[in-house]
Amino acid sequence: MEQNANLQRKLGLWATVSIVAGSVIGSSIFMKPSVMAQQLQSPVLLLLVWVFAGIVSFMGAMINAEIGAMLPVTGGQYVFFKKMYGNAFAFLYGWAAFAVINTASVAAIAYVFAQYTEYFVHLPRLPAATEHSLRLTIPYVGHVFPLENIGVKLLAVAVILFLTAANYLSVKFGSSLQVFFSIIKVAALLFLVTVIFFSSKGAAQHLITPMKDIAKNSWQTVLGFIAAISGAFAAYDGWNNIGFVAGEIKNPSKNIPRGLFIGLGICVVLYVLTNEAYLYMLPIDKVATSSLLATDAVTPVLGAAGAGLIAAMVMISTFGATNGNILACARVTFSMGAAKEFFTWTGKVHPQYKTPGNALWLHALWTCLFVFSGSFDMLTDLFVFVTWIFYGFAAFGIFILRKKMPDAERPYKIWGYPWLPVFFVLFTAFYVVVTIYNDITNYAEGRVTVINSVLGLLITFAGLPLYWLFNAFNKKQVLKNG
Repeated sequence: MEQNANLQRKLGLWATVSIVAGSVIGSSIFMKPSVMAQQLQSPVLLLLVWVFAGIVSFMGAMINAEIGAMLPVTGGQYVFFKKMYGNAFAFLYGWAAFAVINTASVAAIAYVFAQYTEYFVHLPRLPAATEHSLRLTIPYVGHVFPLENIGVKLLAVAVILFLTAANYLSVKFGSSLQVFFSIIKVAALLFLVTVIFFSSKGAAQHLITPMKDIAKNSWQTVLGFIAAISGAFAAYDGWNNIGFVAGEIKNPSKNIPRGLFIGLGICVVLYVLTNEAYLYMLPIDKVATSSLLATDAVTPVLGAAGAGLIAAMVMISTFGATNGNILACARVTFSMGAAKEFFTWTGKVHPQYKTPGNALWLHALWTCLFVFSGSFDMLTDLFVFVTWIFYGFAAFGIFILRKKMPDAERPYKIWGYPWLPVFFVLFTAFYVVVTIYNDITNYAEGRVTVINSVLGLLITFAGLPLYWLFNAFNKKQVLKNG
């Protein structure tokens, strides 16, 4: 815990709020409502999903805040899991962070940038027969078509490589743009909501009218709700970042819960208003079929020029989000390499640029492979599923830390202990099980080509043999040098 001495508590309440809101608001609110509308077929249920997912995310953030305030050290959840479950589980998380969580999320954001670029520039696409001529099959998981929508994928890859190179050459360049991009993200949502609700083009009836042919029993409604909540979780993801700066927040017992409540509250309000703005302008069947929802919702009010402005703001927002995540997402891999718990070359600092160059380029390569593997929806569902497995383990870990380290200083303690973390763990387990069931059912019925949850699990558990290999190698080196 030597690192604690180097941390100074300089971040006040509003700095904490800005960290939360800036980390959460990303690309999903511009894309995910369409597929969520397909899954729910009801505007009222769609509203409930956004509110419920915000509440559950808030619970997870509060759990993470207690742990982060108690262990304010570099490495975040990787360090937390070492304390809770030991080295093997921590490695599995670090591997999953590299192999699924962080890289798939960056790929998804870059994909949105490329999709909205098509509003201004027609990106090339191969004939359908050619797109499906290359089919890669993953046994018992499904198949992907790398050539599908090739123009969008190539542009997404170009953005990833460009921003990786920029962060490789200069940390200052990568970090200096984030305030501007955060402002653009909030401004885009406020602009969209304002112009739609102050127009007379929409219809309040859209907010309560379901699709015409909706016919679902209770279990189908539950399955649709859980499927849709993955989209909302993708939009709310980022609240765990507060744990990385918990040791630098002034008066953490008050400012952490207040910052989380206000920051996530802002996000919930913005997301709910944006979702309702979409529905006010477009009936839910139109929302469900829109590929560029934000621009489609604004076009009836401001025409092509206004829609173009929204598309440009989405592009700026997603470009910034991609940039902000590229350097941060390499941190765990870099830390593991530096500690000789992963490939040691990933823990090297570039001698001239002073950046974690090897970790950055490894992430870039893997991220680009994810871009070619699928679509925005596939990528978000993949990383959200794996992320929430570890959120569940982190919540359960709070009980372990309370038992193992009862006398440790806890600047902030979660409200509602033990019932709130118990509910969170149980809900996470339910979400994981139902998501696997949903994915397998959808694959069996031909609605999707890949079982996302199973793919995520396979990639994650592939880390176990790697852990044993690295562990055996390190022991051999110790014996050799000893």
